[in-house]
Amino acid sequence: MGKGDEIIEGVYLIGGPNISGFNDATSFVIDFNSELVMIDSGGGETVSILLRNMEVLGLDPARLSTLVLTHCHIDHIGGAPYFREKFGCRLIVHERDAEAIEAGDPLRSAAQWYGVTFPPTTIDWKMAKEYEVLRFGCEELHLLHTPGHTQGSISVILDRGCKRVLFAQDIHGPFNRHFGSDISQWKRSMAKLLALEADILCEGHFGIFQPKEQVERYIKRYLKLYT
Repeated sequence: MGKGDEIIEGVYLIGGPNISGFNDATSFVIDFNSELVMIDSGGGETVSILLRNMEVLGLDPARLSTLVLTHCHIDHIGGAPYFREKFGCRLIVHERDAEAIEAGDPLRSAAQWYGVTFPPTTIDWKMAKEYEVLRFGCEELHLLHTPGHTQGSISVILDRGCKRVLFAQDIHGPFNRHFGSDISQWKRSMAKLLALEADILCEGHFGIFQPKEQVERYIKRYLKLYT
């Protein structure tokens, strides 16, 4: 397993299939100087590895203030109860996926697929609009509702150092009725992502794509696949 990496200044990959564990989606940390924001938290069994990778990269986990969950699947939310209890960070998710997390729903969370359970977990801030902005000092983190894979899927956008970084987990699907998947919604969401013209794509299972042309190519590949 790897030890994580710095993508651009202050943006770190700390977990994923080849970094922390096979059942982990990718996890990222953004350093906003006074506080840290994590995007997704792996499947739950590798929190010690995520913490170690943060520390190796010079990040103090005690500065973790916010954990954004891109959707309600176990490989993205499994570590959330631990980080919330250990560091007191707020959990943010779209309201359409919040119910599954707060109920510990084994089907909508896909926990049953992985042969594990997820404890009902309180969400501190439920995104209710199509677009929200979180402010950290003089910087902003943009949250965009991009349903399709699940009803409450969100993407996260950061503009830093003349680069636009897009955290768009699970562009590739899969699509399943138990998840509330909707391919028509997903296609509209992908059009939103293409319009962002991101320089760097941080994807949920297949890593980092850059420059801009590769980001566009990756998204369009799946649009063509599901046409």
